[in-house]
Formats: sequence, C-alpha cells, structure tokens
Amino acid sequence: MRDTVTVILAGGKGSRLEPLTRDRAKPAVPFGGLYRIVDFVLSNCLNSGMRKILLLTQYKAQSLDRHINLAWRNYFCRELGEFIDVVPPQQRFDDSWYQGTADAVYQNIYAIEREEPRDVVILGGDHIYKMNYGPMVEFHRKMDADITIGALRVSRDEAKEFGVIQADLDHRIVGFEEKPSEPKTTPDDPDVALASMGIYVFNARFLYECLCDDATYEDSDHDFGKNIIPAAIKTNRVFAFPFLDENRKRDAYWRDVGTIDAYFEATMDLIDVDPQLNLYDAQWPIRAHQPMLPPPKFVFGSEGGPSIRRGEALDSIVCQGAIVSGGRVHRSVLGPNVRINSYASVEDCILFDEVEVGRRCRLRRVIVDKGVQIPPETEIGFDPIFDAQRGFTVTESGLVVIARGEQLVNTGETVSVVR
Repeated sequence: MRDTVTVILAGGKGSRLEPLTRDRAKPAVPFGGLYRIVDFVLSNCLNSGMRKILLLTQYKAQSLDRHINLAWRNYFCRELGEFIDVVPPQQRFDDSWYQGTADAVYQNIYAIEREEPRDVVILGGDHIYKMNYGPMVEFHRKMDADITIGALRVSRDEAKEFGVIQADLDHRIVGFEEKPSEPKTTPDDPDVALASMGIYVFNARFLYECLCDDATYEDSDHDFGKNIIPAAIKTNRVFAFPFLDENRKRDAYWRDVGTIDAYFEATMDLIDVDPQLNLYDAQWPIRAHQPMLPPPKFVFGSEGGPSIRRGEALDSIVCQGAIVSGGRVHRSVLGPNVRINSYASVEDCILFDEVEVGRRCRLRRVIVDKGVQIPPETEIGFDPIFDAQRGFTVTESGLVVIARGEQLVNTGETVSVVR
C-alpha cells in the first residue's frame, strides 16, 4: 500500500446534525463517548497499512484539526514517507470554496501528484464502519480497473438515499444512478439494491484526467457520484467491490449518522449486551485520543428511606474521568469528565465531555453537548412541546439536544435556554 495515496473528504457542513455541528465539522462530532466519527475511517486506514493520508477540510475545521494533532500524528513517521496532513482549501485555481467532492480533490491535485502514487483511494470521513481497504485495492489492480467502487447491499427503500449501482456477473458496473426514486435491484434479489459507499479506488493517471476534464465544465456539479462516475462507466473499466466487513458480526455494519436521530440510534446500539458494532475487537482496533484522566468513579450507596442515594450506571458506557456521585445512569453514554450529582436520573442519554448534571435532575432521551451544566432539579425529555417552548432543540421523534455553549437558567418557574 506504499504506492497509494488516501484522500479523506472531511469538509462537509453536516447541517442535518445541527446543533452538534454548530461549532465543529461532522467528522469531529464525538461518538461512543471516547471517539470522534473520523476515528473509524482513520483506524481503517491504519489497520489496512495505508500511511499516506490527505484529510481535506473546509467548514469549522479547528476542532477536527486539533483532534488529528492530539490523536493521530504519532502514528506516522515523516522520515519513512508516512504522513497524515490536514489540508484546508488551497484556492489554487480561484477564490471559491470546494464546489463538490470532485472539486475538493481537484484543488489538491498537486499534493497527490507529488507522491507519485499508482492508485488513489478516496474515502468519506463521516461514516461508521470497519473495512480493510487492501483487498479492494488488490481487486482493482487485478481487474485492471480505472475506478473501483465499494458496494453495499441495502433494501430497495434505503437505496433511494444512495448512488445505486447496476453490475454484471463479473462485477463490472453497467449503470449508476444518484439517489433514484425507483432504484434498480440486484438480479438475485428484487428487494435488494447495490449502493455506493462513497469509497473509490482510482488509477492515479485516470483520476487526474477525469478531474481536469470535469473542471472545464461550468454546468457540472463537480461531484464523483453525479458527474465523474456516470461519465466513466460509458467508456472505461469501472467495477464494484462488495463490502467486506471487519466487524465480525452476522450482519454487515455500515452507518451514515447524518441526522440527529440516526446518530442517537447508532450510539444506543453500542450499549446493547451484544452490540452490532464491536469496539472491543483487538484484531481491528479503533483508535482515538486517550486523555490523561483518572478512571471513572461511582460513589454513595445508601439503602432505604424516602429516597435512595446510589451512584450506579447500568447498561451504559462510562469514560475516564467521569464521576457518578449518588445518581443513577441507565442505558446512556457518558463522555470524559462528566459528573452526575446525587439523586439525579439519566436514562437513554448521550452526554459529551465535561457535562455536569445537577442534583435531582431527570433526563430522558437527551443529547447534551460539551461543557453544558444542567441546573439542579431540571427535567428534560418528558414533554417535547414544553421542551421546545423552553428553547431546546427537539427532533420529530421527541429527542432533545442541548448545544455547546447554551446556558440553562432557572427563571424561578422553569429552566430555559439562554444563548
């Protein structure tokens, strides 16, 4: 894999994940307490032996840049030709931001060419999955392909949100539609379609030609799925590579956590007795920044009386530095340095770093962003209409999100958001 360069597209706004993306790029959003979303694709790269990585950023990239410096720089040795470089928009050709996925790569074409790769692997930085990219590169070369696309089997209804592939028995792609209203299914199952995962392997020389040609078309969206791939299928060798899951579970695991509800559901999957995503697999480790913090602590355990004061967490993930001080946590994820105070109840919640929950609070189905303090005796998540009236972000499913920087103030009658 030393003759490949990996380009990770990490510049999307993530507008459907607001307010979690109000101050950070989508790949920098925390996931599973300890991780960031981008840690999964970066762990895949490292585990696959891919050590020449360009991470293309754009919107609100400071948090992501800081995370890469803290968590990932030490894994790469520049003297051995290894690197992970965070690359903001270069604006080499004009003063515009990236116009699409293909334009993002085009604006950084010199950085790729400088490494003289045989192939270029292009990945999205905002999906949760485990995959070894090595077999895909080998397949690409074996088939003498110009482009190889990672393909995932999904239901016909799910396929409406993807680029849909039609491939022959030799895996050569003969048709491609971006988010079709009527997806074409696979020959072996009328209820299943083949979806593009946004994972591409390009012959490097062919990629340069495609990008330079596309840049001359003013009416192009400069997007791989909308422009580059449909055009290449007509004249070049484009193949589909079936997703090989390294998660070692019965069903393949791949998640696009693009909405608040999808993000919440994927996180809640982690606390199942037998979670769909295996974070404890030493053969395919997911790496992250490990801050120097003390272990989690659970204090107080009195029994009886009108109220029980007990620090406990059941069916939950609790990160280092967290203190559950006489409160009860159930089916929740607590990030580093979270504090749950006495008699508080936290159920089906996600609490980011340094959140503090005051005494006798009751939280249910709430996501609380970094550093927010919940005043004592606050109730959130039990009345969606009331929560919305108080200024909280409430999804259609009734999930409540409290954004970073929001202050919760007790007005005497209730607790409301002050921005």
